[in-house]
Amino acid sequence: MPVSPPTASTNRSVLSVSDLNREVKSLLENNIPLLWVGGEISNFSTPSSGHWYFTLKDARAQVRCAMFRGRNRSLRFRPGNGLDVLIRARVSLYEGRGEYQLIVEHMEEAGIGALMRQLEQLKARLLAEGLFDPARKQKLPMLPRNIGIVTSPTGAAVRDMVQILGRRYPAAAIELWPVQVQGQGAAEQIAAAIDTAGRLRRHDLLIVGRGGGSLEDLWPFNEEVVARALAACPIPTISAVGHETDTTIADLVADVRAPTPSAAAEIASAGAIELAQTLAALKHRLQRAALLLIRHLQQEVRLARSHIRHPREQLQNRAQRLDHLELRLRSAGQYTIQRDRQRLDSALRAFAHCHPERSLRAGQTQLDEAGKALQRAVDGLLQQRGERLGHTAQLLHNLSPLAVLQRGYGIVRDNSGRIVKCSKSLEAGQRVHTRLWEGGFTALVEQTSE
Repeated sequence: MPVSPPTASTNRSVLSVSDLNREVKSLLENNIPLLWVGGEISNFSTPSSGHWYFTLKDARAQVRCAMFRGRNRSLRFRPGNGLDVLIRARVSLYEGRGEYQLIVEHMEEAGIGALMRQLEQLKARLLAEGLFDPARKQKLPMLPRNIGIVTSPTGAAVRDMVQILGRRYPAAAIELWPVQVQGQGAAEQIAAAIDTAGRLRRHDLLIVGRGGGSLEDLWPFNEEVVARALAACPIPTISAVGHETDTTIADLVADVRAPTPSAAAEIASAGAIELAQTLAALKHRLQRAALLLIRHLQQEVRLARSHIRHPREQLQNRAQRLDHLELRLRSAGQYTIQRDRQRLDSALRAFAHCHPERSLRAGQTQLDEAGKALQRAVDGLLQQRGERLGHTAQLLHNLSPLAVLQRGYGIVRDNSGRIVKCSKSLEAGQRVHTRLWEGGFTALVEQTSE
């Protein structure tokens, strides 16, 4: 039987299907927060628009999902049917069919993705607690006498560390704390070994690590129990987990992170290598200083030996010196007598030279020669001055304007007495006065030319 449409007399509020779906969509989107959902992809489709549509299901239920082009471009893998994934999505409703669906904002593969999310959450929590703070980390000892190693006793990592420490730092004692480094219960064993080593205080340094592997293999070193054991350890610690590209939470909490177990052994023995290099340098400097001192002492010995003489040689030297002094004394006496005789002869000759008559004759000769020299000098000076005067007079005559006029030239002046040098300064009808060698005249300018 058909249903009659509602009349205006009824007070019921009636919604259309579109209005209903719109209200339900608003309720879903506004009241359910962004959430993570895991499941298997099925019915995966990619229309030409670039959007992805698929069904996410588990063993008992399924839900429709849509991931729009702006979101799926950032994915580093291509999803497909049968793939287990984790999605971060918001709940919505497709109004056209009245079906609720998930609008996917992020997708990652299950397993690794879940581990990474768990790892990031633990990192954020430990960072907030200050376990990664560099201020709380201890400084490594320069020369650790006893080194503890927490690792697997059968792996290649422990062999590499023991070999490197034995070669670079044989004086250090090495104690192994054998633990399981992957699989169920490995994190608890590692944390217990760190706690026990820290409580016993037998070691000056503790290395915790293992060789490379997958994320799942290295996962015990991302466990919170290991991180807190490292943070509470009173012994300085080095974390050496995996390869250089692997970074675990243990690396962030430990006092020092080594990229590999071998690098951890090199870091632990760096102080010994540095000390050995310093001692080698000091040894070289000491040997060089000792060699220089020995050479200096040898030179002093040779010098002192050269100054030492035999007593017989000294007596001979003294006797020879006495003979030499005797000869010098005799020579000095003869020299004194000879010198006195020479002085007497010189005095007699000087007396002869000082006779008045001889002095008068010498003075007269000098006076005559001086008079002649003076006369020659006066004559030469007069002649020189006369020649100079004549030359100067000739120069004055040559520079005189009258001499120029004598050669037929004239000096032209205007009415104001200025000398006319250029015809441009004259005008027709102007009077000019010309001075000649003898006399002058006045003229009237009729025409000028350049």
